[in-house]
Amino acid sequence: MPTIVHRFDPPERFIAGTVGEPGSRTFFLQARDGARVTSVALEKQQVEILGERIDELLDELMGAGGVVTVIPALTPVDMVDTAPLDQPIVEEFRAGTITLSWDGEDERIVVEVFPVVEVDGPIEADEEELVDLPIDEPEPEELFVVRLPPVLARVFATRAASVVQAGRPSCQFCGGPVDPSGHLCPRANGYRRTQV
Repeated sequence: MPTIVHRFDPPERFIAGTVGEPGSRTFFLQARDGARVTSVALEKQQVEILGERIDELLDELMGAGGVVTVIPALTPVDMVDTAPLDQPIVEEFRAGTITLSWDGEDERIVVEVFPVVEVDGPIEADEEELVDLPIDEPEPEELFVVRLPPVLARVFATRAASVVQAGRPSCQFCGGPVDPSGHLCPRANGYRRTQV
C-alpha cells in the first residue's frame, strides 16, 4: 500500500497546540492550507525539542551566511500566532520519529513526521546478535511533511515554546509540576505542597 503523504509547501499556518487542561493536555502539530487541515498528535517533549531545534537551525543559518532569504532573529510582532487550533481536530496519527532539515535550494526548513511504529512482540537475541540484526524499516502508512520559509519556522518555534510553557506551574522547591490540588514534593519529605 503506498504511503499517504500530507504535504504542505508552504502551509498558510503551521503550529503546535493543545487540547485539554494543564496536566492532561494532548499536544498536536497542525498545518493548514485553505480548507485542508492536518493534525498529528505528539508528546510535549517532542514539541519542545522541535521548537528548540528549529530555533537553533535558524540561528546557525543566520551566522553562516549564504542564505538569500531573510531569516528573522525574532518572530515579527505582527506574525505572532496565539489563535487556537483549527477545528475540527482530527488526529491523522501519533508522531514517532521527527526529522528536521534545511533545503538550501529552496531555502526552506523541512519537517517530516513519521507515525509511531508498532513492534510485533519482543526481539529475542543475545546482546552480541543485536548488533548484527538487520533493521527492516517498514514503509510508513502516513507521512506529514511541512516545508517552511524561515519566517514561518521562527513563528512556529516561538509558538511551540509558549505552548510548552503554558502548562502547570513548577514547584519552587523541586521543579516538578504542581496540580491545582498540590503535589507530593520530595523536598518536603513527601508532604503535599499546595503553593507554588
